[in-house]
Amino acid sequence: MTAGTVILWRHGQTDYNAARRLQGQSDIPLNHAGVRQADLAATALAALEPTRIITSDLDRAVSTAQALANRTGLQPSADARLRERSFGEWEGLTQEQIKASWPEAFAAWRQGREPEGVGAETRRDCATRVAAAVQEAAAELDDGDVLVVVGHGAAITLGQTAMLGLDPGSWFGLTGLENSGWTLMHPNPGREPGWRLSAYNLGLD
Repeated sequence: MTAGTVILWRHGQTDYNAARRLQGQSDIPLNHAGVRQADLAATALAALEPTRIITSDLDRAVSTAQALANRTGLQPSADARLRERSFGEWEGLTQEQIKASWPEAFAAWRQGREPEGVGAETRRDCATRVAAAVQEAAAELDDGDVLVVVGHGAAITLGQTAMLGLDPGSWFGLTGLENSGWTLMHPNPGREPGWRLSAYNLGLD
């Protein structure tokens, strides 16, 4: 069996998001806008009657998950595999700063290739760990259950790409979720891929 609905929910805004700094696995908290976003989204998601909440162990995701916990009474469980994609030396920098200091690696990244020599995690590695965490948690539930996964923009996009049977190293067909946006997936029994996408980048202002 597996959960009948999986909701992948991006954390609310942080100061790094607002300043367009690459966040990666830096542990940045929600700002005031992010707290408000998480509270609004949690009200909507609570109406979907979640069964279980799992979250990245980074503070911005944990705080977002807690907003839903406060409305449902569910205790979120943290899984480090749901962390954002690591960007090594680039974390905390703007795109302009990255381009100025690593022009070749920046150009490769913008063209969809892996940036070399900066300690960044590969798209495939990130996708593999996120998809594994989601699918393992979903497999512990039944088809009437709703799993909420609280994570990060790039990590959710990459994990979903893998779950949809596509190559996260070369397929770029999903836009990133907005802060506190969410997406819905359902199992696709007897068909390929094993999961299907029914809604994307839902959210409240």
